[in-house]
Amino acid sequence: MAGAARPDVVCGIPPEAFSASLGHRYLLGFDTAKCVQHSCDLLVIGSGIAGLTAALTASAALSVALVTKGTLTETNTWHAQGGIAGAVGEADSVDLHLADTLVVGQGLCDEAVVRAVVGEAPEAIAALEQRGVRFDFGADGCVALAREGGHSLPRVLHSGDATGAAIQTALTASLLAAGRVAVFERRFLADLITFGGRCAGALVLDTVSGDLEVFWADAVVLATGGAGQVYRVTTNPAGATGDGLAAAWRAGAEVSGLEFVQFHPTALDGTASPRFLITEALRGEGAYLLDASGERFMLGVHPLAELAPRDVVSREIERVMAADGRKSVSLDARHLGEEYLRARFPTIWRGCEDAGYSLARGLVPVAPAAHFMVGGVRTDIDGRTSIPGLYASGEVASTGLHGANRLASNSLLEGLVFSRRITRSLAAASRKRRAARVATGIGSRIAPQCGHTEAARSRVKDTMQLSAGVSRTGEGLAAASAALEELEGLFDAGNLDTAHLELENLATVSQLIVYAAWMRTESRGCHLRSDFPGRDDAVQASHRVQCRCNGVARFGHALPLSGCSEHRAIGNWAHARDACAPAPPA
Repeated sequence: MAGAARPDVVCGIPPEAFSASLGHRYLLGFDTAKCVQHSCDLLVIGSGIAGLTAALTASAALSVALVTKGTLTETNTWHAQGGIAGAVGEADSVDLHLADTLVVGQGLCDEAVVRAVVGEAPEAIAALEQRGVRFDFGADGCVALAREGGHSLPRVLHSGDATGAAIQTALTASLLAAGRVAVFERRFLADLITFGGRCAGALVLDTVSGDLEVFWADAVVLATGGAGQVYRVTTNPAGATGDGLAAAWRAGAEVSGLEFVQFHPTALDGTASPRFLITEALRGEGAYLLDASGERFMLGVHPLAELAPRDVVSREIERVMAADGRKSVSLDARHLGEEYLRARFPTIWRGCEDAGYSLARGLVPVAPAAHFMVGGVRTDIDGRTSIPGLYASGEVASTGLHGANRLASNSLLEGLVFSRRITRSLAAASRKRRAARVATGIGSRIAPQCGHTEAARSRVKDTMQLSAGVSRTGEGLAAASAALEELEGLFDAGNLDTAHLELENLATVSQLIVYAAWMRTESRGCHLRSDFPGRDDAVQASHRVQCRCNGVARFGHALPLSGCSEHRAIGNWAHARDACAPAPPA
């Protein structure tokens, strides 16, 4: 008689087809007693809008240390072009912003979180202006608002076409002028340290001196940004290797929504790495997308045409590219005129010109590129993760704001508002005894042998681009996992070289994305399964959660995180284990 069907088998593929490498706890062997020591009330890891906001607001009452991978301004925030969304216009309202966010999120947004974030937007944006951010104003003396994909009306505040740089510059200057935050640049997050069931700090590598440092803290805010570098084609800078997400996973934090990777529809096609992003605001001002015949192909696809949600536009661009046998479509802004384009989009004008294209006189080739991690470390409405003492804000977090797809220009807003909420919750949190010493043996996967790092990194990128890009299949995802697993042969106990550690994080994040995408057997938002093209609200209308539990990767349905200041201890998997499909064994 045939054996009973296995509930964990999806698309005919058992979880054993996936990597067995997700169970190790630390990247490195270390003894904190032998590390350089630092201590503070709050440790902030990352220096984009989320990290700077957390550090600035918390430093009024707490001792704060901020560590960042590069310099203070080497962040994803710096590269953000379009702007920050907020219901500040006379014709707009919180309810309209809420509605647009929920529509784009495709049924997976946490409505309470969305309402909290969009409701706090006007006040939070005003606080940015008080810290020196200068947004553009129109001839009528009112703030100029742009319209981007998925928005029903103009709602996006901008500073030219370099809004992120303007915010980064102002917040950095404010932080340095205040002088209340201890700043540590060129520090690589090796791991989060846990002790007694809570996050006690972080193990950090000084990439200049080569020293290992330990930062003890009552609370840690993870604000490390995204992981776009897992893909060959991305708009993310070289440092976006998922270090914070991977460290949180190893520490036992719940992660969710990792199948939802947003691809920006209009990155300049070429060989540059990262790809040059052409802001959605350009389409908001009237630029068109054209196929090989010069026809606007988004008309009839969606009522918002070129301003449809990003997942819709990216998928249609891929369809048109396949039909036309080309690797790009054309962006047409010629009708907007050179004078206007130079004045409104100086960064885009220069970027296109440097690549040999004229916005005013020719067509510009564009194609989708990995842009934003919708999923991440799971948090509650105040940024608390499933590990007591650990908070997350910005792109590294999965807050419930975006659901299955991010509404354009809600990302800067998310980092800003959540960091402010985290600071408020910290004011009510009790201080905890810090660990005196933590020591561990060497990790099971640390560094590839000399000479293999770049080849292995390239293989990760190519594998993810091919099998976990805009369109996925169960067979392709299983093949991707097998390809990633083959990299195991290149790993061995090794050194503290940053490239090696980044590769380890890229491999971890890639496996988590692949497994999450394999388990979601439907198409929703920015997750497209061509073998499951329909949306399945009967079975799939919730987020799934992954967690490293007692050295084993597990997978379950989302349950609300506690709203109180303390969460369950690390490793205490909240979901009924019998109901969980086990992830690949450690």
